[in-house]
Amino acid sequence: MMNNPENFKCGFVAIIGAPNAGKSTLLNKILGQKIAITSKKPQTTRNKILGIANNPSSQIIFLDTPGIHKATSLLNRKIVAQAVQAVKDVDLIIFMKDVCSKKNKEAEEMITKQLFIEKKDVILVLNKIDLIKKADLLPVIEQSRELFNFKTIIPVSAKKGLQIDELLIETEKILPVGPQLFPKNVFTDVSERFLVQELIREKIFRFTGMEIPYSTAVTIDEFNIKKKLIHIHATIHVNRNSQKGIILGKKGAMIRKIGEKARIDIETMTGSKIFLELFVRVTKDWMRNERHLSEFGY
Repeated sequence: MMNNPENFKCGFVAIIGAPNAGKSTLLNKILGQKIAITSKKPQTTRNKILGIANNPSSQIIFLDTPGIHKATSLLNRKIVAQAVQAVKDVDLIIFMKDVCSKKNKEAEEMITKQLFIEKKDVILVLNKIDLIKKADLLPVIEQSRELFNFKTIIPVSAKKGLQIDELLIETEKILPVGPQLFPKNVFTDVSERFLVQELIREKIFRFTGMEIPYSTAVTIDEFNIKKKLIHIHATIHVNRNSQKGIILGKKGAMIRKIGEKARIDIETMTGSKIFLELFVRVTKDWMRNERHLSEFGY
């Protein structure tokens, strides 16, 4: 039995928004550690990720969700379905918007329609205020008030940590009174294997261009802890032979770069020395194959 002070708050909060709104950056900043991968490319997040913020008077259980957009491929339809499903059983929704982007209008309209369907409390978070003048921000706030009956509107910079404490205070106010659901030393429910897989995929997003990041999946084939060393063998799956060549790079330069950068992050996460071996495999049209999507965790 966990002992909590009187009026302790605990609840689930879904972070939703268009691709590249800064949802994963926000979650990492709140937790003070990296559990969600990030890149400048949209649609980096493919899975719902749970992050737990433990405070003296509350336990806030955040769900970082993939960006909601008009999906056409089987993979993207599954990804968007995850995000939509995530809001159905939460106590509060944080709707995150990039105040600098004008490309997300259609996606944000889709999200607003979904908010009317769900009929839940919603905080609107206007992200990237460090990149906009205050005079330009005020009209955005006023226009936002007309879209939906938000509980509150909070401008933030997830990257720089501006107004994050204010967001947590407002979030805690809305959550129900109840006992904590996770031990205080737990900050996520995903496995180390999953986090390793995501860190490798993040490096692919950061170091390759064109369609390559969106055409790859990563699986962990071996994760063995041997005394002070963790042996990890992972496979990067691509759609076509030409993509395999790009992932490998000239004389293996690209896959070495991906592996080296991923290994550093994995060592930081685990606190252990890592031996990381990466393979590249052509799994033809995996993005359109239900069996492969299931095997890869989508």
